[in-house]
Amino acid sequence: MNEGVEWAVHSCLNLAWLGERAVPAARLAAFYELPAAYLNKQLQALARADILTSVSGPRGGFRLARPPEKVTLMDVVVAIDGDEPAFRCTEIRQRGGSGGGDADAYRKPCAIDAAMRKAELAWRRELAGQTVADVMTTVEHTNPGVPDKVRRWFDDTR
Repeated sequence: MNEGVEWAVHSCLNLAWLGERAVPAARLAAFYELPAAYLNKQLQALARADILTSVSGPRGGFRLARPPEKVTLMDVVVAIDGDEPAFRCTEIRQRGGSGGGDADAYRKPCAIDAAMRKAELAWRRELAGQTVADVMTTVEHTNPGVPDKVRRWFDDTR
C-alpha cells in the first residue's frame, strides 16, 4: 500500500470534521507538511471515485461527496491503489528445480497463493467494515481535542 492511502484517509478525516467547507489541496497538504502536487493527485483520485467533490472558484477545493458513514477505508484504498490483488502468484513452483515431475501436482491451486488470497480477503473485509465515521469516533474518543484543533487550524489559515 502506498503512502498516498494514509494521506487520503487523513484528508478525508479532516474534511469530515470541516463539514461542507471546501478546502484547497495546498491547504490540506500544508496541514501535514506534505507535497501539495502529490496530495492533489490523491485527492483527484478520491474525486474520481466519488469520495470527494471538487469545487471550483475562489472558495473552492475539496470536500466529502458522501457522509463519512458512507465512506469505507476500503473505498479509499481502492481509489488510491486500485483493486488489483496485493499478491500475484506467478507459479514459480513449476520452474527450476521445483518444476517438472507430476503434472497433476500443478492442477491443484498453489497453497501459497490460496493462503495469501485468504489473508487478503480478511484484510479487505476488515477495511470494508470500517468507515471514516468509525475512525472519527475513535479519534474523538482517544484524542478529544483533535477535531477542534483541525477546525481552528483551517479557520486560521483562510
